Formats: sequence, structure tokens, C-alpha cells
Amino acid sequence: MPVNQNITLSVDQQLLRKVRSFAAQRGTSISAMLAEELRKVVEDDEAYLSARARATAQLRAPFRLGGGKIASRDSLHEGPVGN
Repeated sequence: MPVNQNITLSVDQQLLRKVRSFAAQRGTSISAMLAEELRKVVEDDEAYLSARARATAQLRAPFRLGGGKIASRDSLHEGPVGN
């Protein structure tokens, strides 16, 4: 189980009053609200980094369009056989 660490946060008094009211209306604490928001920020950043890594890998991988071997330039410019 993770061990919680206390931190000190400085905010404007008016903001603090609003946040206290906001948390009380939702039946939670300011600490719990901030912890949840910080968790979401970290999760979102990890998801972004993972998606970016997958996209970069796809861009580096060859893109196969299918089809067969391309004819050489000389064979394309040869005249019809039997003339």
C-alpha cells in the first residue's frame, strides 16, 4: 500500500474558501480532490507518452501497399515483341 506524503500548498484566501465549500458539497476533502486531480494529470501524461511512442513506431515501420515487384525502366520501354 502506498504511503501518503503531506505537502504544503499556498493559495489565495478567496480561492481557498471556494475550494473548501466545493469539497464540502461533494463530501470530500481538499486533499482528496487534489490527490485525485494530480493522479489524473499523471495518468493523462503517461497515456500521451505511450500513444506518442506507438505512433512514432508506426511511422518508422515500413508501409506496405501490396502489389508485386515493380518492372524495370528498361523493360517498360521495350517495344512489343515480334515486330
